[in-house]
Amino acid sequence: MDTLDDWFPYSSYRPHQREMLELAASSARDGGIAMVDAPTGSGKSSVVSALLAESRGRKVIIGVRTISQLNTFMRELAMIRKKRGSLKFAYLIGKGSMCPLRGEGDIYRRCEGVKAFSTALMRERAQKGSLIPANDRQIRQQIRKMDLDHPLICPYYVHAKSYVEPEDAGLKMIPSAALRVRAERVRNELILPDQLVKFCGEICPYETMLHAAREADVILVNFHHLFNDAIREQLYQSLDIDGGDALLLIDEAHNCGEVVQSIESVVLEERDLEQAANELAHQRKTSKEADAIQHLLPPVRQFMEALKASRETEDWFEPAIFQKMIMKGSLYPSMEAIVDDLLKISEGLRERNLKAGEFRESAIERLCEFFYRIFRSAADPAFLTVYRRDDDGNVALEVRNIDPSTKLQDIAQAHACCILISGTLSPIESYRRYYFGDLPVRTLSLPNAFPKENRLILAATDITTAYSMRRDPQNLARLDEYIRTFATLPGNLAIYFPSYDLLNTFAERCSRSIRGKQVFIEPKGAADASAALKEFMALPGQRKSGILFAVSGGKWSEGLDYRGDLLAGALVIGLPLAPFNQVRKMVIEYFRMKFGEEGEFISYTLPAINRALQALGRVLRTPEDRGVLVLGEKRFLEPRVKGGLPPWMQTEMVACEVEGFKAAVSGWR
Repeated sequence: MDTLDDWFPYSSYRPHQREMLELAASSARDGGIAMVDAPTGSGKSSVVSALLAESRGRKVIIGVRTISQLNTFMRELAMIRKKRGSLKFAYLIGKGSMCPLRGEGDIYRRCEGVKAFSTALMRERAQKGSLIPANDRQIRQQIRKMDLDHPLICPYYVHAKSYVEPEDAGLKMIPSAALRVRAERVRNELILPDQLVKFCGEICPYETMLHAAREADVILVNFHHLFNDAIREQLYQSLDIDGGDALLLIDEAHNCGEVVQSIESVVLEERDLEQAANELAHQRKTSKEADAIQHLLPPVRQFMEALKASRETEDWFEPAIFQKMIMKGSLYPSMEAIVDDLLKISEGLRERNLKAGEFRESAIERLCEFFYRIFRSAADPAFLTVYRRDDDGNVALEVRNIDPSTKLQDIAQAHACCILISGTLSPIESYRRYYFGDLPVRTLSLPNAFPKENRLILAATDITTAYSMRRDPQNLARLDEYIRTFATLPGNLAIYFPSYDLLNTFAERCSRSIRGKQVFIEPKGAADASAALKEFMALPGQRKSGILFAVSGGKWSEGLDYRGDLLAGALVIGLPLAPFNQVRKMVIEYFRMKFGEEGEFISYTLPAINRALQALGRVLRTPEDRGVLVLGEKRFLEPRVKGGLPPWMQTEMVACEVEGFKAAVSGWR
């Protein structure tokens, strides 16, 4: 019988690592849910070896949020395979990262449409004796003539399929020989995501990985494959996976709630109404329901117009008033009847669009989803109806999920076991209650395994970004002084702010006085942010250094690996709380009803602490890294907030005023 040592790929365990792996192994053996808070350097990725040791032929499914996390697990699995010899693994990530086909519109819809058209064409040719579509002259000719920006045929899918004629049945589509060869290789070789498209060549990468996953021992998926019900159910059905017979491992589990909320929420904008009106006008001849739905749009517009008079940029609206206003004067007896008609129209339109090669989501589909969610939200307090008004006065309506626990509990209980791991699940008891309520969950929180002498943790007692103090001259002067002093540290540095407004304010106040470092200010555009970050990370190799002005929870604060000398220190300015408004107040009240006094901490303070920890966590990525971690906000020393920090950080943190900060920084070299 295999033991944990038989699967563990290293010569020795890190401090406390075996304790973590034994918890995972016992959860796989006995079933249930486990949560592990393990700082960077704890060897979290080796949890997969514990699951494999207890898998007994069951598949292991790993949920990851980013490509870098996926690569970490891929390398871990490659090491396990080197020791064991027969381990097979595959991954399925977003088609946007895997699909080489050009074209407009939603990539999943485009894939569905071109596959349907390609399949019909391939079957037609196969019925005439052409069993290998990639060699068929007519198919190849149509592909050559095709507008590559508006494809109807997918050449990569064509190369992935062939046909056979079993004696007891008609034509049967099967994976092509070329696809099977590649799938076998990706199961048994280390082909990372950035190598996959080139590796697959003329073959569809997604189909290759899907085929590889059918016989894989371990399947890695991104969060949307796991948390989106439709995608997960379709994937499991395609791979013949029974969740109750699979072991689930979720990495970076502190992000689960936010991802689920994003998937479960839906937004309706003013431009969606205009587009829906145009689409409905074209449906009147083919759909008797279109005219009735068309008459509902003016009341929705009136509702949005009325909200423009509000002083608030975000606020709650009463769903019952919305429903009453929409139905007034209509022939519909209920919101449910409206949803039924919208569903008929949207499904018909979607099918026609796919056949015509139009792969964008229609406004009618968004309208249908919005009405369905607002209908359901009336009876579900885990959803809030919210409006938002932008700087140009445009209003958007949203049905927002505020409590991801139901979805997380359903997914966790649908698997033989569920292990959630993260470097920032602190305090773990709060995350346990937030995600799983009263369900039995085993928890483990590990200390920091890195050498204490390699880090300096400071907490300012005399500065704050609390709203009441943002214009206080003395507070502002001290904030400037902390930033300028921090900037004197050697190497690449990062300063994180609660918002873009504060970032821009202090970047303007302080950047000119920073000497010897190139200043980088986080842009809002993803492409610009990526280019600037690459330039920043290249500086140490040029014997130069820079300083990032970034946002906590932004593009430069989480999911990035600044190993070695890429980042020597991080300063978090302020406690990055979400803006407090009526919506936030309602969220807090919901969680107070659910959890009592702890509800406000779980729903409001805990996410802010996590954003700060994620920013600080960019600095120390290996045992050899040295760095300075600074909490530039006196609220971090308040008992409730300080108690939300990891125990090792609470123990090592040194409280200081600005003069003490200067002395500590000058002594760190």
